[in-house]
Amino acid sequence: MEVSSVLLCSGCSPWQGFLLTASLLTCWLLPTTAQVTLKSSPPQVVEGENVLLSADNLPENIIAFAWYKGETDMNRGIALYSLRYTVSLTGPVHSGRETLYSDGSLWIKNVTQEDTGFYTFRIINKHGKIQSNTTLFLHVKSSLFVCGRPSNIDEPTIESVPVSVSEWGSVLLRVHNLPENLRTLFWYKGVLVLKKLEIARYRTTKNTYELGPVHSGRETVYSNGSLLLQNVTWKDTGFYTLRTLSTDLKVEITHIYLQVNTSLSSCCDPVTSVPLMIEPVPRHAVEGESVLLYVHNLPEALQTFSWYKGVYSLKEFKIAEYSIATKSVFPGPAHRGRATGYTNGSLLLQDLTARDTGLYTLVTLDSNSKIKSAPVQVTVHKPVTQPFLRVTESTVTVQSSVVFTCLSDNTGVSIRWLFKNQNLQVTERMTLSPSNCQLRIHDVRREDAGQYRCEAFNPISSKTSRPVSLAVINE
Repeated sequence: MEVSSVLLCSGCSPWQGFLLTASLLTCWLLPTTAQVTLKSSPPQVVEGENVLLSADNLPENIIAFAWYKGETDMNRGIALYSLRYTVSLTGPVHSGRETLYSDGSLWIKNVTQEDTGFYTFRIINKHGKIQSNTTLFLHVKSSLFVCGRPSNIDEPTIESVPVSVSEWGSVLLRVHNLPENLRTLFWYKGVLVLKKLEIARYRTTKNTYELGPVHSGRETVYSNGSLLLQNVTWKDTGFYTLRTLSTDLKVEITHIYLQVNTSLSSCCDPVTSVPLMIEPVPRHAVEGESVLLYVHNLPEALQTFSWYKGVYSLKEFKIAEYSIATKSVFPGPAHRGRATGYTNGSLLLQDLTARDTGLYTLVTLDSNSKIKSAPVQVTVHKPVTQPFLRVTESTVTVQSSVVFTCLSDNTGVSIRWLFKNQNLQVTERMTLSPSNCQLRIHDVRREDAGQYRCEAFNPISSKTSRPVSLAVINE
């Protein structure tokens, strides 16, 4: 039976006729011809976008081809195209969003995470027999995914927004580079990961939040991992720890030190309690350049001071120790040859790299054996490269929807949107992803037509994408 029976099967749907044909085929040996290859365009697709699954190296003398969802189940057909009759037939799992073209390409609109999985492309030769099966895996990324080309080793980082917060103000501990396959995230007060110090946790699978023992009612955890602290007091000064758990059970821990400005507070006696403080100069460090960790209020009668990479004052993390009595510097295991210490306690880091990002701790010892310590956060930024803007459709009809995605090669950047060279005014018909990298416009109107741009920026630089024009037409 040839594929013509697809159109001649009495009492059954065209797709069922095709299945009947395939079930009667007995020769499953595939000839050794040039191998069919499949590819996804674009290679990375975010939910809400469109994707084209194309087939290359199609053999000659074929009469039909079909796409399936999955690897082996013939009952999960999406669409069949008959070259003999130049007609396309839909299968049982066709959702209404797929279009099969005569060159074998499958166009899927407005993809969702449910579209993630294997897709099989099957070719029928002129004898009505299966000539080849080729499989491709499509991974639809969540819109929570930061729309950049992810690095292999980027770990979560935290920045304080604003950098300095006064009492009764609010501060956002903004998280960058969350794992894409995040399962659960936890926030803790302090550097120890203990249940009794837990502020809150967020479970992505259930989209639920659970408050911890030290939650005060002033903290809010967001699905992008960030933690908002409101009405802060001097008691909120200290370390905060983020712990992430991925679906592959990988655990990552990141710390940040929050300094609450108490200059106008009555919490402390300014005469007897002058805090040891460190200021990074410049505030935002640049890759390849230098940063000075400038020390304020160094204790008197000082004997020694030591610098450590990280939050723990352990020997293996020591950068250097300076002895006041002998005026000697003793490099530690964490010294990399790019750090210079000064007698006022300050530390100069040169030729910065991304690996220098993190917390640094100064520990002082005076003649009364009194120990003081102070941490400082160093974040090394790279200059931003130009982002790339893509759109699901450049021409859309009124009342349809469209999705713009801003792709950046940089991590730890923020995104803002421009429309007709002005900051985009987000309306109730527009939705931004949590990281702002994706803009969805619902119920498109004629006034939405025009040029769109996205701008990627960090504290040291910014770049704007090339414009993308959207045309809006009546149905």
